[in-house]
Amino acid sequence: MAQVLEFKLPDLGEGLTEAEIVRWLVEVGDVVAIDQPVVEVETAKAMVEVPCPYGGVVTARFGDEGTELPVGAPLLTVAVGAPDGEVSSPSSSSAAPSASSSSGSDTDPGSGTESSGGSGNVLVGYGTGAPAARRRRVRPVRPDRVVADPPVSGAPVAGTPVAEVLVAEAPVSEGPVPVVSPLVRRLARQNDIDLRRLAGSGPHGLILRADVDRAIRAAEETTTAAPAAQPQAQAPAAAVAAAPNGVAAAADAERIPLRGVRGAVADKLSRSRTEIPDATCWVDADATELMAVRAAMNAATGPSAGPKVSVLALLARICTAALARFPELNATVDTEAREIVRLPGVHLGFAAQTERGLVVPVVRDAHTRNAESVGAEIARLTELARTGKLSPAQLTGGTFTLNNYGVFGVDGSTPIINHPEAAMLGVGRIMPKPWVHQGELAVRQVVQLSLTFDHRVCDGGTAGGFLRYVADCVEQPAVLLRTL
Repeated sequence: MAQVLEFKLPDLGEGLTEAEIVRWLVEVGDVVAIDQPVVEVETAKAMVEVPCPYGGVVTARFGDEGTELPVGAPLLTVAVGAPDGEVSSPSSSSAAPSASSSSGSDTDPGSGTESSGGSGNVLVGYGTGAPAARRRRVRPVRPDRVVADPPVSGAPVAGTPVAEVLVAEAPVSEGPVPVVSPLVRRLARQNDIDLRRLAGSGPHGLILRADVDRAIRAAEETTTAAPAAQPQAQAPAAAVAAAPNGVAAAADAERIPLRGVRGAVADKLSRSRTEIPDATCWVDADATELMAVRAAMNAATGPSAGPKVSVLALLARICTAALARFPELNATVDTEAREIVRLPGVHLGFAAQTERGLVVPVVRDAHTRNAESVGAEIARLTELARTGKLSPAQLTGGTFTLNNYGVFGVDGSTPIINHPEAAMLGVGRIMPKPWVHQGELAVRQVVQLSLTFDHRVCDGGTAGGFLRYVADCVEQPAVLLRTL
């Protein structure tokens, strides 16, 4: 006999608490295999395909594309162990499975399937190799018990038999409430309607959505029927709406939710400005020799020539050499322990602008790589960022960030530290400028370098020394060769 199992949005790791549904990969009625991807979601860090730990027939989906769900919210339900033809489509109600009210608990998304077994694959926080949990018993339901109400955001697809999406609610002290539709319960919760006080109009006193709608309208009429004891000033034609935080805006102003990547960036930057006492120093450097060295590298021919080397790769290699001399900046601050934690390896983040917003992929163990290797990894991660395929692990764990905002055609900026790191190097555009070279005025390729650092980990002398070493390597690449 089939069992209807609920699959909840799992913990996707890296402290993520929510995800937005981007694209459903299955429809209601589809047969899915264990660990088959069923939905593509966007977290604050990456796009992720979520595999389902159950094999069976999809009976309901929760949430439309674009809906944001918290970790632990239902994603879909799957009828597991149904004989062929028992659950053939979402409209086949003659043999639709139903969750029995005598079940002991909701299904845990971390449990494996008893009938189908498990592959042992684990995403984060759940997997098919976990111990089995108790399952609800299922039974056929009558054809008349089909949800006819239109779906709402986060609700199952309309037309799905009620029994296929039943999820046991916590029992109430006064006894069970005659409600079988989770949509009805959800609607009542959202509008503070006490289901115990409603008389159901359905069979055997079953509370239907129409009953809840009537209760909502009655509550609204009671609220609006209060006598107008005092005249109120009429709103002007150009109405002004006040947001909960007191920010006033025109009624027709566009409001853009801070969520996904944009929300994560906002949270991190706010935290950086709140927690880190940062300071910035900058210097103009003559990059003419660095550009000449790069041109010579890329013009080389023969078996040992290798791939082209980018300016960003050379700057990344300069940063790792500078951090070896000034390890104070490859650190973080443990505020609870009041300790500076100097990190043994350099995991170099670099800012990349994508259609989804600003992301910071991380080159692991950058201190062990040469310019060619760093450049190849930067190119690989940049392509993944553009296609939205970076994993959360590739976007976290950085110890120092390099931000090349010169690609936007600007000379300089004041970088905001990528919390919880201790410093960020900003690089402006490299462009011809008048420059005194060897005692004479000449046109040289000049770049502005800006270093923002956490003043808790070092003083200005250390930060200035780091930035001066980077500038020296830019102006005289032979300085860098001495340390290779």
